[in-house]
Amino acid sequence: MEEGKGGGSSADTTMETQEQSDQQDVKETVNKKIDVLLKATGDAPIMKKKKWAVEGDKPVGWVAEFIRKYLKLEPSESLFVYVNQCFAPSPDQIIRNLYECFGSDGKLVLHYCKTQAWG
Repeated sequence: MEEGKGGGSSADTTMETQEQSDQQDVKETVNKKIDVLLKATGDAPIMKKKKWAVEGDKPVGWVAEFIRKYLKLEPSESLFVYVNQCFAPSPDQIIRNLYECFGSDGKLVLHYCKTQAWG
C-alpha cells in the first residue's frame, strides 16, 4: 500500500493500531505464566511451597524435572505426574494446553507421587 505526500488515512492508522493490539494480546497470552498447584499423593514428600507460576509453553516433562530437583530424588526413583487425579499426561504435553482444558479457579492442579496412583 503506497501513501501519498498527504499521509495515510485514519482507516489505515486504525487498522495498524488494531493489528499491533492483536499482536500484543497474542504475546501476553503466550508469555503469561500459569499458576500450577503441586499436590503430593501417596508416599511422595510434601513440598513446602505448593503453588508455582510456570510459563505456559513449558512441557510437563519440565515440571517433572523441577519436582525431581526440588525433592532431591535419585535418578533411579520414579516420579508420576497426574492431572486432576485422573490421567498422566505425556511429558511433551504443554502446560497451557492442559490449563485450558483442565484448569479451574485460575490454576492447574497437578498431583505427583513416587508410585503409580491413577490411570
